[in-house]
Amino acid sequence: MRASERAYWALREDIVEWRLPPGTVLGEVEQAERLGVSRTPLREALGRLTAEGLAAPHSGRGVVVTAISLDTAAELFELRTALECQAASLAARRGDPAVFKRLQQEFASAAQLLRGDDPARHDYYALVGRLDRAIDEAIGNAYLLQALKNLRVHLVRIRRLAKDNPERLLAAATEHANIAGAIAAGDGQLAAAATAVHLHQSLEHLKTTQPSAERTAS
Repeated sequence: MRASERAYWALREDIVEWRLPPGTVLGEVEQAERLGVSRTPLREALGRLTAEGLAAPHSGRGVVVTAISLDTAAELFELRTALECQAASLAARRGDPAVFKRLQQEFASAAQLLRGDDPARHDYYALVGRLDRAIDEAIGNAYLLQALKNLRVHLVRIRRLAKDNPERLLAAATEHANIAGAIAAGDGQLAAAATAVHLHQSLEHLKTTQPSAERTAS
């Protein structure tokens, strides 16, 4: 792997996982030393991160990790709704019903996962990831798939703003079951509608955590 590629993935992971929180200045000298690369490949990595919106120019000091706010989240959810509703509709038309039927059944019993400790919640999030991958594989549209992948980088950062809420997680499991069930039934319109409901509820939940989110992101 090229040095610039290695630096890019290392920085990207640190930003997404909040090891480099919003507002962190990514100085060339410091980051080059930390990552064990020269400044030229580091600049390439920073350029890619800036193009993706994970970093932004910072007056005379390289770049800075971009901030996250409720306005940012609302804009991303507008895009997310457009992309994910279309993806769900296409998956209903092109996907394997049996795959999504099994996912529906797993989400229907997900309450058992969510009544446990943190590792159990990790199992639930893994199930959500499996639904995302199943939809990705079903849509048959490389351009839509790339757009979704680019968007999800930012969504992972936003998810860190909202604390886990047991009631919300249980409701989300039901919403995911509805999405998977509509896709399994081959009903694209219902799949899109179920996706829209889930995204609306997710954004509303984020808004309720905004006071703490603002402190976290500042």
